[in-house]
Amino acid sequence: MQALTRTLQALYTRENYSHSPSSPDSVHLTAHNLHTYLQKVLYNRRSKLDPLWNVILIAGFDGKQKPYLASVDLLGTSFTSPTLATGFGAHLAQPILRRKVKDEKDAENLTKEEAVELVKECMKVLFYRDARSTDKYSIAVVTKDGGVDLKEDERLEQQSWSFAEGIKGYGTQTV
Repeated sequence: MQALTRTLQALYTRENYSHSPSSPDSVHLTAHNLHTYLQKVLYNRRSKLDPLWNVILIAGFDGKQKPYLASVDLLGTSFTSPTLATGFGAHLAQPILRRKVKDEKDAENLTKEEAVELVKECMKVLFYRDARSTDKYSIAVVTKDGGVDLKEDERLEQQSWSFAEGIKGYGTQTV
């Protein structure tokens, strides 16, 4: 990730110094541009047999101010989808996300509040399914004006594990 961070910082610096912001022909990097660039970088490293062991999700807006969500993995394989997740979330959160967001049209009609609640539901499922996870997480919302609303140290609501006592096979059982 550090190598990718340095590469992206160099790209950002190069793009900002090569074009004047007030110039009518100035080009700004969009999420689509960044996705294509990362795909090429990761594919190049894979081809040199020195892959960067990351799966990256790119979220933002394309040049037409339409929402854009894409994924690139260590092999340079990339794709876009209305919902994406990595790691354990790709197995457990994706079905929950796809139940609510079936296609691009559903994604466009989803409000910010509904999307945040959907992510919170996914985080709750992931927390309960992974014994080594924590109830803290960060959530970011990308806005059309180019801003990112980042909330760190979010916590799941406190759930009592008392329901587990009634499950057969849990703890000491008296018959």
